[in-house]
Amino acid sequence: MNRKTNIFTTRILLSATVLLFAMINPEHGFSQSNLRLWYKQPAQKWTDALPIGNGRLGAMIFGGADEDRIQFNEQTLWTGGPRAYARKGAAKYLPIIRRLIAEGKQAEAESIAQEHFMRMKSHEFTYDADSVAWVKKMRSDVSYATTDLNDSNWKTITQPQVNGWEVLPGFEGLDGAVWLRNSFDLPADMVGKAMVLNIGRVRDMDFTYVNGHLVGSSGNNSNRSYTIPAGLLHPGKNTIAIQVLNFYDKGGLTTVKEKLGVYQKDAPANFIPLKSNWKYAIQNDSPPAHPAYNAEYQPFADLYLQFPKQQVSNYTRDLDLTKAIAHVTYQSNGTTYTREYFGSAPNQVIAVHLTASQPGSITFNALLKTLHKSFNIHKVDAHTLALSLKISDGVLRGVSYLHIEAIGGKVVVNANDITVSNANQATLYLTAATNFKSYKDVSGNPDAICKNIISKISGRIYAIIMAAHVKDYQSYFDKFFLYLGSTPNDSLPTDERILKFSNTADPALIALYVQYGRYLLISLSRPGNSQPANLQGLWNDLLTPPWGSKFTTNINLEMNYWPAEELNLSACSAPFFNAVDDLAKTGKATAKLHYNAPGWVLHHNTDIWRGTAPVNSSTHGIWVSGGAWLCHQLWEHYLFTKDQAFLKNRAYPDMEGAAEFFVHFLTKDPKTGYLISTPSNSPEHGGLVAGPTMDHQIIRDLFKNTIAAAGVLGIHNKFIDTLKSMYGQIAPNKIGRYGQLQEWMEDKDDTADTHRHVSHMWGVYPGTDITWDTPALMKAAEQSLKYRGDEGTGWSIAWKVNLYARLKEGDHAMRLFDMLLSPADVSLGKERGGVYHNLFDAHPPFQIDGNFGGAAGLAEMLLQSQGDAIEILPALPTTLPVGKVVGICARGGFILSYSWVHGQLQYIKVTSTTGGNCKLMYHGKIVNIITQKGVSYDFDGLLNRMESVK
Repeated sequence: MNRKTNIFTTRILLSATVLLFAMINPEHGFSQSNLRLWYKQPAQKWTDALPIGNGRLGAMIFGGADEDRIQFNEQTLWTGGPRAYARKGAAKYLPIIRRLIAEGKQAEAESIAQEHFMRMKSHEFTYDADSVAWVKKMRSDVSYATTDLNDSNWKTITQPQVNGWEVLPGFEGLDGAVWLRNSFDLPADMVGKAMVLNIGRVRDMDFTYVNGHLVGSSGNNSNRSYTIPAGLLHPGKNTIAIQVLNFYDKGGLTTVKEKLGVYQKDAPANFIPLKSNWKYAIQNDSPPAHPAYNAEYQPFADLYLQFPKQQVSNYTRDLDLTKAIAHVTYQSNGTTYTREYFGSAPNQVIAVHLTASQPGSITFNALLKTLHKSFNIHKVDAHTLALSLKISDGVLRGVSYLHIEAIGGKVVVNANDITVSNANQATLYLTAATNFKSYKDVSGNPDAICKNIISKISGRIYAIIMAAHVKDYQSYFDKFFLYLGSTPNDSLPTDERILKFSNTADPALIALYVQYGRYLLISLSRPGNSQPANLQGLWNDLLTPPWGSKFTTNINLEMNYWPAEELNLSACSAPFFNAVDDLAKTGKATAKLHYNAPGWVLHHNTDIWRGTAPVNSSTHGIWVSGGAWLCHQLWEHYLFTKDQAFLKNRAYPDMEGAAEFFVHFLTKDPKTGYLISTPSNSPEHGGLVAGPTMDHQIIRDLFKNTIAAAGVLGIHNKFIDTLKSMYGQIAPNKIGRYGQLQEWMEDKDDTADTHRHVSHMWGVYPGTDITWDTPALMKAAEQSLKYRGDEGTGWSIAWKVNLYARLKEGDHAMRLFDMLLSPADVSLGKERGGVYHNLFDAHPPFQIDGNFGGAAGLAEMLLQSQGDAIEILPALPTTLPVGKVVGICARGGFILSYSWVHGQLQYIKVTSTTGGNCKLMYHGKIVNIITQKGVSYDFDGLLNRMESVK
């Protein structure tokens, strides 16, 4: 049975069920049930593990029966330290760059910008000399290359690795000098022939020897193919030794798409492959710290629980989203063992509670391990073990306390571990902290913080700690409910549901995915936390994570908070707002030094130290609209909450500062007379240009919202008059020769271009620069979206879900949503966009933004309020014919609950949190009501008013 047939059958079954609840008050009739990820086996890899968190601490639960791994993070552990990011003197190159772009000399403009306009790197002034000295020292000892070297005691490593040797145990985060040794047997008939050694790409520099003689060296990222002198080889065994100098990031041999080996130069078919197991010796693991534009988010440590070997049956591992508690349960020798894990915000700990059905059955060893080279583990007291560490390339220090409470049995805290023997139950409380206080202050005392946290929890009853956690978590989570139907697949393990999803109807998995997005946001972003969600949210196990696991502001950071308002988690945006406040301060230096402008500006990446200047390559790093986009979400928060104190004290000052920058920055285009943004970039696409469409959409949005905010606050001044005057002069959206929305000022879009970024559609979503009030532009945006195609990275697909929802193409939006739920890692080790077994979004690799973008996209299908009305079910897919939502939010301060059957609205409740006019729209019918604060209003499926319920 194909999926469509299955869906049709399912609709009938669902409709019968939903008819029973659709006519009742939509806030009753269903509990938050079946919101559970579960599996029949422990996690085999990190993206199988289950995430928990309390906003500041995050952990990944592997759940092994014999050995459990709890990998954990603390949100402020990063590399680097407070420093200047903006480059002095950059502004004098601005007119030169603008002139070159105007003359069509893009490459020259990018070259000048790369040299003089990018932000300062760490160690920029000292690295060259330090690196030369280090390389010289490493090259002074080449004894590792000699043929007669005894390498019998060397360990082995598998090479190549496409993501560097860092993915291998013992090599995590390794930079430095490593010697690799291998050998090959040369047939007698190939002796005397010109031979070539191909070792592929090497990160970063190699000195390659054959039989003790140097045959080649390179310091770039190209393939290494070295000619071996004819007289150097002999019949039988020949030795290869490679000194690999890895300065930063990925290390070792990285070419996996072709075989490495030795071949005859004039007869390449005569090929001798090299063995993949290389012997290795680490010569030095302390190269000079490499210059970096950004700091990188770091893992903290791992808690390992080691149990006696046992035969296990009836194993399950799960994560209950309704309580934010993970479990592991199994049976062994007639005893049922259970573990519970959660991240407590009230008590600032990760809790692990172990019980058994038979007394005296809890026996294990607990120990802490970390990837950081500089660390110390020591006993604090009879119940507490501590780990302290220091970041290699940075100023931050971290401390973690592991505290044990047990009932029955024996507990011994040793110098390096904790031993529990024959207890009835045991609870571990894990906490961590760093010396980070703010982006400019690292004077914190992490040991005192941990000591204080543990002192408050010591001796307390576990049930009370857990109850406080559940109550706190549910105060966020229970504000929203979603039901989309159920099928027999509901009862399957989550990994099996993912595999079946493309061919079998499973609307409950869609609801689970949306609620999982809410769970993740609650778990990583809470009021009182200093950091917003980064590229991986709160969870990272690598010293060199993808893209530094930083805050990327040309889509990713913003997408992390797309569902916050609509899915009733407004309070979770607090750390995001804190970051915007910081960036509005640090962005002033960038505005001044790079543009000689007032106000503040942010480019496409930042980190915990709040750098705002352009980074990486001038081809994509000079993008000026990051701060303005952040301000869009400040205004959105006001629209949803009507919080005038927030608008006055936080949002408006930041919006005004961002707008002030663009008043100075915008330049009149001599060709068109319009105000344009130059130099800039359509994110990561097309190089350094003048006038990318996205910039103009965002800047118009900023001016419009700042003008509106001033009106709300009663502000009338010359600056607002200036914004009003300039607003209409900004280059407008344009329709190109293919009927597409132009991405640039010039009509140069390629219809075969399937780039992951869909930046020029920003005005459709999340912006409102293009709406159905301008239908020609909406159609042009739709045409551009079709040209881009449906495929993409996880977050790109999620953005397209939202765009098609705004276009009211519900079925197309759902097709894309289905792609978000496709398995990311089923094809022979190659990953693709979709989800991992734990429902984490795959870029690939893991990036959390797609989880949040997808959740927001489903909300956009069910409700839209970006215009002057609240539209109900504006893009409902035909594959979701029945459903119920409780607690979805709309702009204007309204909370809605409603149900639908056969795609038709049955009942709706609207609650006003602030009072004021409410305009409802459904299938073209419009109803206006004047609401009172705190009062609910009920309507039937035709928007006829029913008796109000207060």
